[in-house]
Amino acid sequence: MKRAFIFPGQGSQTPGMGEALAAAFPAARQLFDEVDEALSQHLSRLMFEGPEEELMLTENAQPALLAASLAVIRVLESEAGFDVRRQAAFVAGHSLGEYSALAAAGALSVAEAARLVKRRGQAMQKAVPVGVGAMAALLGLDIEVARQLAAAAAQGEVCALANDNSPGQIVVSGHKGAVERAVALAAERGARAIMLPVSAPFHCSLMSPAADIMAEALAETALRAPLAPLVANASAAATSDPEEIKALLVEQTTRMVRWRESILVFTANEVEEVVEIGAGRVLAGLVRRIDRTLSTRSVGAPAEVEALVQVL
Repeated sequence: MKRAFIFPGQGSQTPGMGEALAAAFPAARQLFDEVDEALSQHLSRLMFEGPEEELMLTENAQPALLAASLAVIRVLESEAGFDVRRQAAFVAGHSLGEYSALAAAGALSVAEAARLVKRRGQAMQKAVPVGVGAMAALLGLDIEVARQLAAAAAQGEVCALANDNSPGQIVVSGHKGAVERAVALAAERGARAIMLPVSAPFHCSLMSPAADIMAEALAETALRAPLAPLVANASAAATSDPEEIKALLVEQTTRMVRWRESILVFTANEVEEVVEIGAGRVLAGLVRRIDRTLSTRSVGAPAEVEALVQVL
């Protein structure tokens, strides 16, 4: 079966994530220890025990989600001889999940990926003062209507499309007032609109200071060609070129996550099953909304890992 492996982004974190996996598999425990050492932080304790408000901080949530995903990959490697070159047609990740995808595909070491996403989280949090920016999900609008609505809401401020998640689910990001105007305009059109509980306006031009920091960090990183092609957020196209990937990682900090188009790349290349690796089930749900012909599974808990081991 031709499979693509996908990795979740911020929002999928919950206290207790990874704890059962670490208890069940020594390989997972070892992975969490590696991340703790790379960051000089007891991140795994924060993941397992909370407090939730500390885990939710961008600088903690991002490496925590990466660790949860890579722990699953490490277990699949130890229990099933998982080989990404042989068993993954593509990898992709939603926003920070792109770093998890690259580490899973051998382009980054665990330590390199952990340090990069820690730095990314810190940079994104500092780019915009708390309360200045916001994000909102617009439900039931197609992308062109959402784009027009965001432009109308801007009124000299920033209001941009941040995520094309699935048909009828578009996220806008920018200055708080502009995003609130977008929510009001969506409601006037009969669409549902929900302000999101985020600490910064991700994937818009307000993140330019964070993009500059990531450009510096990635310039210092020896990124290797991934063992399976990456379908990148910023381009919605497959690539294995390290320099192109670095540029796309910088670009995705301020650009829309083209998730709907990325999943359609899988469809166009005869992928049959999409496997979500790590915390939560958000991405599998989006995949089903994008293309119901694709089979999906979410793999994070020990029983889910064991079920995938049986078919790999």
